[in-house]
Amino acid sequence: MKKELIFVLDPMCSWCWGFAPVIDTLLKTESERYQFSLVVGGLRTKGEMSWDERSKAYLKGHWQEVSQRTGQPFSQSLFDKEQFEYDTYPACKAVVTVRELFGIKSAFEYLHTIQEAFYARGQDITKVDVLMGLCQDLGLQSSRFKSFYESERAQLLMEHDFAKARSMGANAFPSVVLIDQEGHMVSQKGYRSLFEMQKLLQ
Repeated sequence: MKKELIFVLDPMCSWCWGFAPVIDTLLKTESERYQFSLVVGGLRTKGEMSWDERSKAYLKGHWQEVSQRTGQPFSQSLFDKEQFEYDTYPACKAVVTVRELFGIKSAFEYLHTIQEAFYARGQDITKVDVLMGLCQDLGLQSSRFKSFYESERAQLLMEHDFAKARSMGANAFPSVVLIDQEGHMVSQKGYRSLFEMQKLLQ
């Protein structure tokens, strides 16, 4: 019986984007030993961040720190927008939709696709049409995606993910929850390098 490794992430969390290459490597190298799961966290919703010079400066500094530590690319084009609602719920619901319809492997691929679109190319992944287009880019059926995304079940599953993250104590993103064969749980909060993750998984 495999141990379970649960990644608790938010698609619009910059440290989660920094963590993406680590996840990619672990998915490739540890799938024999671990069953991987993905839970979305819900970083912030409408109205929780005002879009002004102060919030832009905060984000710029944050992104620069993540880029320096992880080497991940960041576009600055977002900061040219006069209006932007930093609402992470649409992207969270989109990841849940792909996971439900197309499985966990597609969910990880889609997560990293929308992260790259937002952070490296400055695309607005709070928009449903953008999320649908990125789904289509992966060869996934966008009509099925749209129908499920707009359903009450998608909303409920997303809220269930948020509650599950809290119940596991994963209230910082990214978090990694390791569950062994006996059901014992170890929760690691915050960004971890590949080396740190490999030590944890020894």
